[in-house]
Amino acid sequence: MDKELFKEFGYKFVDWVADYMAELEKFPVLSQVKPGEIRNKLPLEPPVQGEPMERVFHDFKEIILPGISHWQHPSWYAYFPATNSPPSILAELLTAALGAQCMIWQTSPAAAELEEVVMEWLRQMLGLPEGMAGVIQDTASTATLVALLTAREKATDFKANQEGLKKALVIYASEETHSSIEKGAKIAGYGRENLRYIPTDESFAMIPSELEEAVERDKKDGLQPACVVATLGTTSSTAIDPLAAIGKICRRHSLWLHVDAAFAGTAAILPEKKSMLEGAEDVDSFVFNPHKWMLTNFDCSAYFVKDPDVLIRTFEIHPEYLKTGLDAQVKNFRDWGIQLGRRFRALKLWFVIRSYGVEGLQKIVREHIRLAQKFKEWVEEHEDFELMAPVSLSLVCFRLNDGRDEEALNDLNRRLLESLNQTGKV
Repeated sequence: MDKELFKEFGYKFVDWVADYMAELEKFPVLSQVKPGEIRNKLPLEPPVQGEPMERVFHDFKEIILPGISHWQHPSWYAYFPATNSPPSILAELLTAALGAQCMIWQTSPAAAELEEVVMEWLRQMLGLPEGMAGVIQDTASTATLVALLTAREKATDFKANQEGLKKALVIYASEETHSSIEKGAKIAGYGRENLRYIPTDESFAMIPSELEEAVERDKKDGLQPACVVATLGTTSSTAIDPLAAIGKICRRHSLWLHVDAAFAGTAAILPEKKSMLEGAEDVDSFVFNPHKWMLTNFDCSAYFVKDPDVLIRTFEIHPEYLKTGLDAQVKNFRDWGIQLGRRFRALKLWFVIRSYGVEGLQKIVREHIRLAQKFKEWVEEHEDFELMAPVSLSLVCFRLNDGRDEEALNDLNRRLLESLNQTGKV
């Protein structure tokens, strides 16, 4: 493809994206295709000769687009959002054009230093303790695995990487914790049997006294508690675990405290929501996803650590082909996580923060919370519906309740949900 042809289709693609964003409401929220329908429209073998871009673009619109569920649709309520914005999209175009591999400072100096700067901006915006250092991971699941691996090394005096685990280590998380904690426990060598689910209270938040009892019980049984995962904004109800009380327990028992704030963390940019971070001075690692609620397209997960040296000792490796004469003067983010290859994720975050400003982002988050409160009022005013959890942020958990028994109610709401998803209408 020569320059002129590239420009021709570049303009066409931008026009298509702009129209798509303006006309999203005309699409069904959920793709209407059946399993295998898209695959059956695609050739079984790759083309021997290259095809015209016009034909490829046509097939994108005619074959691929019908198989897309539209996450940016104004009626998308299926999962926590994966927000997007024009500045983020434009920045991704530049990132793709640069094609930078950002594993060490020397391979992309601007990428490394911009990442340092925007992560410090985010730390300030959320109000995390001074001194916490940040790195961009792909997802909160990866960041949580990084935290569990780091906690493992800290608990074994950095011997597990060399010798493997000689003694069972235990992780603690609430009954409402995200499934990535279990996956991380399996991958990091703790084992599912050594993940303790701590009971929650009526608001679905972890009960600190139950946590401490579990830790003391495991110690008495000869096990070694290693890590607690607290959640700010659980997936099922956006429950907020009591960070201050949990942090004190972690300090008493020398446990690593990781905070999963994947969705709700963005709310901490609001002065009125910073109370969720009370006790953050005891946090060892913290993750939230700008790609969920900060208008930055997937993937972009912000991970912070109190002591970067512990993180680096867990992951650093120095093959000859990656050594440079500047290593002592710079941050090489290859040592801050699992991946060696790294995308230039900081660029889109920089574009978003500069385009909206802190006040612009606050306005959007605050409006989402206001709308949730309004919807909560509608539920409370309707005699056939009931709230199922407190509404603290932008998630409202409710169900239809016409007085049937619990089993019948569950079946009724399941059928209502299926009908809503099939028709796209309430």
